[in-house]
Amino acid sequence: MPLNNRLDSVGDYSFDRLRALLHGIEPPSGLMPIALSLGEPQHSPPAFLAETVKREADGWSKYPSVRGTDSARTAISDWLTRRYNLPAGLVDPGSMVVPVSGTREALFMIALAAVPEEKNGQKPVVLMPNPFYQVYLGAAVTAGAEPVLVPADRENGFLPKYAALPHEVLDRTVLAYYCSPANPQGAIATMDTMKNLIALARAHDFLLVSDECYSELYYGAAPTGAAEACVALGDEPGNAMQNVVAMNSLSKRSSAPGLRSGFVAGDSELIRRFARLRDYGGAPPPLPLLAAASALWSDEEHVIANRALYAAKYKAAEEILDGKYGYYTPEGGFYLWLDVGDGEAAARALWSDAGVRVIPGEYLAREADGRHPGAGYIRLALVHELEITRDALMRITKVL
Repeated sequence: MPLNNRLDSVGDYSFDRLRALLHGIEPPSGLMPIALSLGEPQHSPPAFLAETVKREADGWSKYPSVRGTDSARTAISDWLTRRYNLPAGLVDPGSMVVPVSGTREALFMIALAAVPEEKNGQKPVVLMPNPFYQVYLGAAVTAGAEPVLVPADRENGFLPKYAALPHEVLDRTVLAYYCSPANPQGAIATMDTMKNLIALARAHDFLLVSDECYSELYYGAAPTGAAEACVALGDEPGNAMQNVVAMNSLSKRSSAPGLRSGFVAGDSELIRRFARLRDYGGAPPPLPLLAAASALWSDEEHVIANRALYAAKYKAAEEILDGKYGYYTPEGGFYLWLDVGDGEAAARALWSDAGVRVIPGEYLAREADGRHPGAGYIRLALVHELEITRDALMRITKVL
């Protein structure tokens, strides 16, 4: 039976590889297993989330629109305007915003909407950092593009340098994924970096997809967003965010990964095509969940409290891990990126001897041009409560 063989070149998903690596290994019977492998926030979301879903229960009997509701798009546009101090009306909720069922789906589908069969008579290119969120690679390959993985390791501040690529690569580029704060390293791009990225996208006519899902988890200055950088470049209402879309979600910001709610905002022509694609294959958020999402985007108190919880865990991590495994406190996000020499061996030992589940860094990256920026690392997600996190980190240091 003929099948889409593009998927063969992507290979197994990172967590499938982790399950295979740990298959048959049992954690110690006397210890509570602790999973730090998955970036699934365990903090409690605010109570009004469930209250809003219950209050809006009439919406379960209606099909939601692919474009969402006016109130949801307005709530998202208003949040972007407040968060990044944008001019009023810069992000038009009617033409520049689409609510989505989590940004994982949107990051994948955006490539299907944006990647043409060829560019300048050649196979199109999609750029991504290396290490990378695995959806970037799957989206690029499935859309028929050539993925180009750009190192984001300690040597370059854990952020990819797209402008250093050869012009022949940039001229074939149709889409570039960029994540700040970075997953897994937690590095944050400066305003100048974001402005230069947008200028690069416009000069070579490709779409910059700014993955901002960790934007509200920061421990110093708030990260710059793509919309904010567009304003700094002179964008005005009516002609804003050309060649740029920003994505964000409520999974990390509001500790609501099960809500599966996020948004895509930006270039109005791309948004129009993206909405058309979703008419055929999208799964719009149900109306009660969209109402809950609107309430979450409209509230900042729970976000401030959530950020403080992560800051306390990073303080504990610094006390326990400082001076070990190349430890540094990230600027943003909720991961630790530890250099342990052999990520797979460490993952097996930590599961068998400590009951702590982590993911090898090499499962989150690929070798490219003789470099493998994930080799030797493990990623830890500090998603549990403080005392569970402290217990896990103490076990890790004892075993390693």
